[in-house]
Amino acid sequence: MNVREYYAYLTAAREQLWNYLRALPQADLDRDLIEGGDRFHSIKDLLLHVMDFEDHWVHGVVQGDGVQSQFPHDWVRPQAQQYDLAWILEYSREVTRRTTGFLDSTPDLNRNVKLVQDDPASDTVTLDQLLWNVMTHEVRHTAQIALMIRQLGHTPPWLDYMRFMRPQSTPTPDVAPTGDENDLDDEL
Repeated sequence: MNVREYYAYLTAAREQLWNYLRALPQADLDRDLIEGGDRFHSIKDLLLHVMDFEDHWVHGVVQGDGVQSQFPHDWVRPQAQQYDLAWILEYSREVTRRTTGFLDSTPDLNRNVKLVQDDPASDTVTLDQLLWNVMTHEVRHTAQIALMIRQLGHTPPWLDYMRFMRPQSTPTPDVAPTGDENDLDDEL
């Protein structure tokens, strides 16, 4: 599997999750389910954080042009209850659109990326490694969101990879002779 294929899965799963969350009461999306947590307490906090993370790494660090400036908010402590879900999803769609465009441009995935742009001694990773980190980060937080949905008494949508990337059916192989057919030939 490659980055482009997996990102296509993530964007399809995002759409399903977003559609599902639109049907939940606003109070459920804002409910503090991670009491005592440092920064992220609600479903909306995590949604916003996932997009901030992708925007920071893919657009801010790799491309030098983040989307967040078009959607000003405190990415360190998002307090997402102050934002309507539609606003968060609009921001998310723009990040997704730009990431998809970036991946469609077939960037060099072996290119080294400095983790801290203004530090000459900064560690580097390949673009491929950085993108897998971003996608893995999203999967982990989507699992947290699914758990939160369950804590609220709802059944989360099915977002597994296999739902979006169905395996190909395997044709049944021709049945090999068992030997009995040869015995029959010998008797005739």
